[in-house]
Amino acid sequence: MKRGVYILPNALTLCGMCFGFYSIVASLKGQYTDAGWAILIANIFDGLDGWVARMTNSTSRFGIELDSLSDLVAFGVAPSIMAYNWALQPAGRIGWAVAFLYVCCGALRLARYNVQMVSTEKKYFTGMPIPAAATILATLVIFHEHQFGNVHANSTLVAIITAVISIFMISTLRFHGLKELDLKKRKPFPFLVLLIILTAIIITNPPIMLFAFGFLYMFVGIIENIYLIYTRKKRALISESGKR
Repeated sequence: MKRGVYILPNALTLCGMCFGFYSIVASLKGQYTDAGWAILIANIFDGLDGWVARMTNSTSRFGIELDSLSDLVAFGVAPSIMAYNWALQPAGRIGWAVAFLYVCCGALRLARYNVQMVSTEKKYFTGMPIPAAATILATLVIFHEHQFGNVHANSTLVAIITAVISIFMISTLRFHGLKELDLKKRKPFPFLVLLIILTAIIITNPPIMLFAFGFLYMFVGIIENIYLIYTRKKRALISESGKR
């Protein structure tokens, strides 16, 4: 701290926190679509700050801690308030309990990430990343507001989705992320083509496409982990039969 702090990556982190705070304000005003988009924009800044820090070799412990605090605001508190005001409030105590569960699981997820980032978290995410969980809730709100307008969302369904992704965050299930893509290295040409195609698909109808990709990420993670559990059990049975 005596030597100063890196301005650029930390400024990007604070931009993400700013959009998270704006999402909270928008949710309190009943502007749920704006709240959802603010969370998605905060997600962009969350990716940029880490990328810039690595590219400029300006990673620091201060930046890591600030990033976690920003994530808790933008991807923990903001989505829970958005979900509660948007759909969970009619459920009464169950509604705010589910919203609080999301915040608690998000905080635990971030704390565990800071501890494990040197070991297992370098290979893949242990538990669903909190930005991904926030993205799922944000795209759900944007999709519903775009498709159904003023029709009230189903409180029970939203509560179940929120509780499930909360448990996923603190689970030991394996989830992948963009950090596994080393953009500093050369990639095959089809990778660039695929990126352009995905961008074009999202542009055609952002509310629907982002919603589809968000839930696709969750379901692919579930399927992958079911496969991993199955293969582990199969290997265990083969090793036991071999010993006999």
